[in-house]
Amino acid sequence: MAKRGGFPGGAMPGNMNNLMKQAQRMQRQMEEKQKELESKIWEAQAGGGAVKVRVSGQKEMVGIEIAKEVVDPDDVEMLQDLIIAATNEALRNMESEQSEAMNGIAGGLDLGGFGGLGF
Repeated sequence: MAKRGGFPGGAMPGNMNNLMKQAQRMQRQMEEKQKELESKIWEAQAGGGAVKVRVSGQKEMVGIEIAKEVVDPDDVEMLQDLIIAATNEALRNMESEQSEAMNGIAGGLDLGGFGGLGF
């Protein structure tokens, strides 16, 4: 009885072997890039620079600068809003750069005969 499926001789064809090598290389590149991005710092500001916030690639706030002129005990809400706005902007910038970096690495994967199947 003839065997169904598989590859003649049990070996993967050249294209599949190349695809596996590319995937392994891409995984190494992604791990290296992730380590690099985790150690990076992003800064954003709000209120024309009155509040500056720094976040790490590990999604942690690592610094904040507040100009004295925006510290008004009668308007604490404005200061809170500025801190939130600057923090959210820094996090968006960080996530955007991380996403672009990972997509750039994954975009180099040659799917050969798999076309647009999304593998």
